[in-house]
Amino acid sequence: MSRPEWQRAPRRVARSDAPCIVLVTGATGFIGRRLCRRLLADGHSVIALTRNGQRARAVFGSMVRVVTSLDEIISSERIDWIVNLAGAPIFAGLWTPARRAELLDSRLGVTNKITELIARLEHKPEVLINASAVGYYGVRGEEEITEAARGQPIFQSHLCQAWELAAQAAEQYDVRVCRLRFGIVLGMSGGALPGLIRPARMRLRVVLGSGQQWQSWVHIDDLLDLMWFCIKQDDMSGGINVTSPQPVRQQEFAAALAAQFGRSIPVRVPAGILRASLGELSQLLLEGQRVLPTKALNAGFAFRYPELKAALADLLRAKDPAVG
Repeated sequence: MSRPEWQRAPRRVARSDAPCIVLVTGATGFIGRRLCRRLLADGHSVIALTRNGQRARAVFGSMVRVVTSLDEIISSERIDWIVNLAGAPIFAGLWTPARRAELLDSRLGVTNKITELIARLEHKPEVLINASAVGYYGVRGEEEITEAARGQPIFQSHLCQAWELAAQAAEQYDVRVCRLRFGIVLGMSGGALPGLIRPARMRLRVVLGSGQQWQSWVHIDDLLDLMWFCIKQDDMSGGINVTSPQPVRQQEFAAALAAQFGRSIPVRVPAGILRASLGELSQLLLEGQRVLPTKALNAGFAFRYPELKAALADLLRAKDPAVG
């Protein structure tokens, strides 16, 4: 009997014959820095859009061209690929009306400007890779979710739906658009994992609410591999789940992380406390989604780290390399 696709050796996509020019927004963030490092190592040129040019230059030095406005890119310039990762952090504050507006504006503003750039470029990019999240699907309980599932009329879903709809506008210019729905991205230089490690190092196994809610996660290297796969495969487009094929329940995640440091003491945080203190934001901690990367697997992509234990062991074994 043959092994499942995700257990085989990762399918490698051939390196480009010629270097490409890649516009990256959110380039100084957790994922963006890793992506830019990989692109530069492969011989490509990177243009980084950022609000803080000084910070970006401190991170990348002279390796990357930094722009603070897309108006700095003239219409005759060539851009082969665009990767849009810009957006205010979802966990940085309670979802007050002002915070919701900030989360929407930080995503839609940049994405709409990208479409305006594409409209005036004489040489259109081949592909737009646009970030999104599994929050697109809303609250789904035990349901196994593929890319065919629809969104819901709640804020986390509305945020992702609006962002993806803005990205789809690029399709009118014959640009292939991949809307990547990220799960919890695991890496040591950012994202959720560093904060989760702190109690685990103190031998505490933190269970949120019932602990039965699903967590869809992905190793940072698998995310970058799948992003590259989507760039290079012409038949990849639309909504694409970027999650391990093996989601786990929250208490399983907590146990696997704590086990990396030996025996642990369980500590349960009641759901009522989280709901009272975080409001609707608590959905991200207490509800979760059981998301499967169906489109990626059907296209022949194979994960390096489909199992959580191996993913955590890899990340904790070596420092997460990033530019800067």
